Amino acid sequence: MKKNNNKKKQSGMKLAVLLTILAVGIVGAIVVLTNQQNASTVETGEVDTTGQPTLGESDAPVTVVEFGDFKCPSCKAWGETVYPQLVADYVDTGDVKFSYINVLFHGNESVVGSLAAEAVYEQSPESYWDFHKALFAAQPTENHDAAWLTPEKALEVATEFPAIDQVQMKADMEKQETMDKVDADKALVEEHSVAMTPTIVVNGQTLEDPFDYDAIKALIDEALAEEN
Repeated sequence: MKKNNNKKKQSGMKLAVLLTILAVGIVGAIVVLTNQQNASTVETGEVDTTGQPTLGESDAPVTVVEFGDFKCPSCKAWGETVYPQLVADYVDTGDVKFSYINVLFHGNESVVGSLAAEAVYEQSPESYWDFHKALFAAQPTENHDAAWLTPEKALEVATEFPAIDQVQMKADMEKQETMDKVDADKALVEEHSVAMTPTIVVNGQTLEDPFDYDAIKALIDEALAEEN
């Protein structure tokens, strides 16, 4: 009788072990599936865009932020491919407001580009986005590592826009107040652990692939659905 009881206990223990393994497997599968579903984004928190150049309606329900660098070739490519789609599909319709925050990953040239952009925004906000686009367009397609983003080049780009006074722009680029704005952007980069450019954030969700426009659209559409 004792042998039978031992066999029953052993069988029960085996069953319990099997059920535990099965339960762990199911939980693991759920976790994997969930991670796969969320693999395209990372929760990094809402970005404070106060005082930042912003395109679109101020009361737009969705905020898209680009952390970018005027020296960065990928930022130029994003601006030429994804950005126009985003503007046409969501900014022009009033659903999205888009903000740009300077990143300083390429040293002094990044600082110069940021100072130039901040100086233009301070003097002529209506010219900012055209200057922004033109400064990226001035980025060389070859030998990108060579120095090109100088104060003189930024001022040369600004001559394309009558509303920008180059004398004032030069003076503003040299002001501590303008550098303070660049430093504020640097603090936002650190706060949100930005590690690459461009980094695209939609309502606090950072895209792992900034060029995945379908993922950007999905996040925006989800946010808009929650508003309705």
